[in-house]
Parts: sequence; C-alpha cells; structure tokens
Amino acid sequence: MQARGVHFSLIVRRVITKGSPSFRRLNSGRTPRRESRTGGIGSQCFRSNRIVLWLLLITLWAYAGFYFQSRWAHGDNKEDLFSGGYGGESSGGNSEPQLNKRRDLIANVDSGAIELQSDANQSSLKNMDVVLMKNGSGVSLNKNTSPKKKSKRSGRGSRKKSRGKPKVVTEDVESEVEIQEEEIPKQNTTYGFLVGPFGSVEDKILEWSPEKRSGTCDRKGAFARLVWSRKFVLIFHEMSMTGAPLAMLELATEFLSCGATISVIVLNKKGGLMPELARRKIKVLEDKTDLSFKTAMKADLIIAGSAVCSSWIEQYLSRTVLGSTQIMWWIMENRREYFNRSKLVLNRVKKLIFLSESQSKQWLAWCEEENVHLNSEPALVPLSVNDELAFVAGIPCSLNTPSFTTENMLEKRQALRSTVRKEMGLTDDDMLVISLSSINPGKGQLLLLESARLMIEQQLQMNTSDSKDSILIDHDYYSRALLQNRKTDGGSSDGPTVDGGTKYNLKILIGSVGSKSNKVPYVKALLTYLSTHSNLSKSVLWTPATTRVASLYAAADVYAMNSQGLGETFGRVTIEAMAFGLPVLGTDSGGTREIVEHNVTGLLHPLGRPGAKVLARNLEFLLQNPSARQEMGKRGREKVQNLYLKKHMFQKFGEVLYKCMRIK
Repeated sequence: MQARGVHFSLIVRRVITKGSPSFRRLNSGRTPRRESRTGGIGSQCFRSNRIVLWLLLITLWAYAGFYFQSRWAHGDNKEDLFSGGYGGESSGGNSEPQLNKRRDLIANVDSGAIELQSDANQSSLKNMDVVLMKNGSGVSLNKNTSPKKKSKRSGRGSRKKSRGKPKVVTEDVESEVEIQEEEIPKQNTTYGFLVGPFGSVEDKILEWSPEKRSGTCDRKGAFARLVWSRKFVLIFHEMSMTGAPLAMLELATEFLSCGATISVIVLNKKGGLMPELARRKIKVLEDKTDLSFKTAMKADLIIAGSAVCSSWIEQYLSRTVLGSTQIMWWIMENRREYFNRSKLVLNRVKKLIFLSESQSKQWLAWCEEENVHLNSEPALVPLSVNDELAFVAGIPCSLNTPSFTTENMLEKRQALRSTVRKEMGLTDDDMLVISLSSINPGKGQLLLLESARLMIEQQLQMNTSDSKDSILIDHDYYSRALLQNRKTDGGSSDGPTVDGGTKYNLKILIGSVGSKSNKVPYVKALLTYLSTHSNLSKSVLWTPATTRVASLYAAADVYAMNSQGLGETFGRVTIEAMAFGLPVLGTDSGGTREIVEHNVTGLLHPLGRPGAKVLARNLEFLLQNPSARQEMGKRGREKVQNLYLKKHMFQKFGEVLYKCMRIK
C-alpha cells in the first residue's frame, strides 16, 4: 500500500507542467519572498543603467552640437587657433567684380604713364615715397590685366563646391581705386645723404631679432586672466608706421599672446604695416562693412584706435542696438578737424580713452562748446616703450634671459652705436640730433632746420637780414617770424649758460622718408630749402621709414620733438628716445610738456615763430655740454623705467577693459 502511494506521487509530479508556479515551488529551495527580492533588484539595475546610458548619449550629442556651432561662429582653423579670423559663406557673384577694382595705381614720374599692379605683389619699400589720394572715378583699367569672365555653369559649380566649407580669410587690398600725387624720386642725390635702415646690423650685433619673439604676455598676471578666451575687434584707421597704428599693432600682439581672439578691421591699407600683421599672424577681415559688422556683434569688446574710425562706428551703431555698450574708443589725435568729424558719435560709445591730460582737457572743452555730453568720464592710458626697444636699451623686461642680461645688452648697444655711426660717417666730435616723426608741417621739421641754420651761421650780418627767404614765406605760420628775429636780435644770451669744451659738429637726421603720412609738397619744400643753404645741407642726413629704430636711437645724442599747433598729442618717440638715454628738445605744449621736465630730462622751447630762436640756443648748449646731455639722458631713462614701460600701460588699460567688457 505504501509503494502504491509513492508511485502515485511520482505520476502527479510528471503531470505538473514545468512552467507552472507549482513546479517552481516544488523544485526550488528558495522561498517566493526571496525570489521576488532578487528579481526586483535585477530589474532596477537594468533600468538605472539604461538611464545612465541615455544621459551619456544626450550629453555627447549636446557637446558635439555646441562644438560645431562654435567652430562655425568663430571661424576656427587648425593653423591659426587664436588668429581671430572669421569663416563664413562667400559673397557669391559679388566677389568677381570687386577683384577687378582691387588694384593700386603706380604713377611713373619719368614717363607719366599709369600702370596697374596687384597689391599682393606690391612691395611697400618700392613705393615708400608715394602719397595716395582717393579718386572714385575717371580711371580706366588695363584690359589685359582683367581676369576672364567665368560662365554661369562654372560659377554655379564652384559655388556648390564651396558651399558648407569655411572660407579662409585673406588679406585683400582696398576696394577704392587710388591715384598717386607727384612722386619724389628715390635716389640718394634727392635727399643728400640717405642712410639705413639698419635692421641687418641690429640682428648681427645684438644676436637677436624681434622675429624671434614668441610672446611676452605674463600668463599669471591680471591682464592675461582678464582677456583670456575673450573676443576683441580692433579697428585700424591706416597701416602707416606712425604712432596710432603701431600702438594698435602692439595691442593686438599682446591680446594674442595672452590667449584672446582678435579680428582686425583696416579702414585704409596704405602703409607698410600689412606685412608686419601677417608676420605676427594677425588676420585682417576682408570686408569693412557687412562682415566686419557681423564679427563685431559677436565680440566682447570693440576697440577703435583713432578718431578717423568715426565713420565705421556710426555705420555700426545704425545696425545694432547694443553697439554702444561694446565700443571703447582710443583717440590719439588732438586737432579740431578730428573732433568735428567724430563729435556726432562721441556720446554713443561706452568709453573714451585719451593719451595725455592736455589732450583730454582739450577734447572736453570742445565737447562743452558743442554741447556734447559723454556717457562717462574719459580714461587716460599713455603709450609705452615696447619690450623690444626696452630690451635693446638695457632696461629689464620680459625678453631678458640669462644669455641676454641687461648688462650684456648695454654692451651690445654700445657696439651697435659705434657701428651705425661709422656707417653714417660720424665721428666722436659729431652731435647727432634725430627726428623720426612723419614729415609734415605739424611736426615742424622746416622750423628745426631753420633753428640749426641760425646756430650754424652765427656770422650772419645785419645788412643781410633784409633779404627774404621765399621757402619760409611760403610756410609763414611757423617760419616767417625768423626773418624778423634776425633784424631785432642777432643772438641774445638769455638761454642756458654755455660751458667751454671740445668743439662739436651738429648733425641732424630726419626720419620717416617714404612714410604714407608724409606730405609731398612739404617734403619738397624741405629739399628746396636745403638746396639753397649749402652749409646746412652738409649737416643733414635722411633715413627711410622703418619699425627697426633701435639702431637710430643708439647712434643718436639728442632727440628733437618740434611739433607745432597744439603740440604733440603724447609723443611715443619721445619716451623711446628717453629710454635710450637721450635728452629731448621739445615744444612747451601738449603731451611733450607732460613728459619732458625742463632742465631735468630735456629743454623746452615755445611753439612756432618765437620758439625757433630758443631752439637754436638749446641746440648750441647741448652741443657744447656733453656732460649735460648725459645727465639729462640719465634722468629721462629713470622716468621711463618708473612710468612708461609696457607693464605700466597694460595695467591702466586692463582697468579700463574691466569696466567696459560685458561679463557673460
């Protein structure tokens, strides 16, 4: 009976389906409660892992989207990560007609013929004496130089190929057609004795070149932390080798060195700084209107470097609402004509910056006259001596290394001085006075030459004072009174006392030959004046416009800053000369009066007609007193080290940037 029961139970177990709950309960050692617990944990783990995977995919998708959007918006490329260039769609059919217009005309003085040459192949040195004038019409282009027209089919194909690809920003010349004024011949006989430039001599003696510079930004400084990864648009009004473009060039270089993104807009590309922009890998936007406006709208700050930028600022403000909160205007001129052209937009920018106290007071007075109310108090940011010049001058800077200490650089500078003076034909008994400003009436080179003539020709008789000098009468606003001074004063001695000593010879070096800021009629007046005064012409040397000026400062003994009118706005060359230990002979006006301390770091003289006679006596005093030259130069160098180095300028500039930038 018991065996039958066991057999019956076995049959029942076989009948039970394997998938039924009863089968699981009979063949499982785990309780239902324990089974349900383990199953719940497994499903929860599966669900949580799936959520993590989805979150990870969403994060990667968002990152990829922002990455490609950023590349499209900022025109990123692998070769120039911080170049500040902009990549976007091409302008389509409008680009071909514009290329036909983007040419420069080179006037041939000898033949009078006009020939075409593309700006890309045109060397700035070959045209250094050319002054261009804009002319919108009346110029016929050479048919042989015009490119062939493309068919519609080929044009469509090229547009399809270029669609979707970022456009590489190239440096185009201006769209305006320009015509030369009458050109000055480039032979040495035209200028008498033309010397320099001495860039190769600097490289050989100093065993260093500015091209070796890899960046001098202090990455741990406050300025670097402020501008890092920010986007700036810098506006150059021209590319001449003068104060404002050079200051903006160094500002752009410092921004790039500190990790900012720079886009440069050039309103007028005449001048010799375009190759320097390319060497420093600073990209220039190809357009001055639509593309520049679009780029400026995405920038953290727009910095305009001249009062001439007013036209671009006005157009930009008409296209955007928030434009006034983006613009910082660094005005570097101090003439009423510049105020008149910019007064309509002075109160529509975020901040105005001036170079000197006298310039700021003058512009505020003009604003009060014209009832212009500024948005904020203007800031003062004086210019500085860049690290390259401070390095050669033997002043401690970021370029110093154990191999190039200040002591070593002072020795090399002395060797540079000896070599350059020898090439100029100078001896130890010659006092070289240099003036490196652009050659125009406002800089007073003709007045300087007349002062030198007064000093050289001390034997001028009273009966010859009635003769009239036609060159001076043509430029009467700064020279005519010299004829009157000859009648009334044959050389009074109310100036500095002259000590006895070795007889020295006066030599004057006039720089910036070929600068685009030179005035050709004024240059010809100087040449004509020298041709009529042979004694003076033997003492005058000329040198081309160049950015390699360290050799000229090293060879000089005195610097002359003879700016007329309202005086020099600031005078960057003044502090550069002081850094090399040169005393300064300057006009008692404008920024020069703020920089030069009379009888301490130099000698000041009045503006215009009365100042020429005083300048002649100051030249004679320094000529006969080399010890006074050395003492004044030493004190001027100390003042530069305390006030006018790069670190001083960027500390003030950084404070203004912090107040003006939009913090995102």
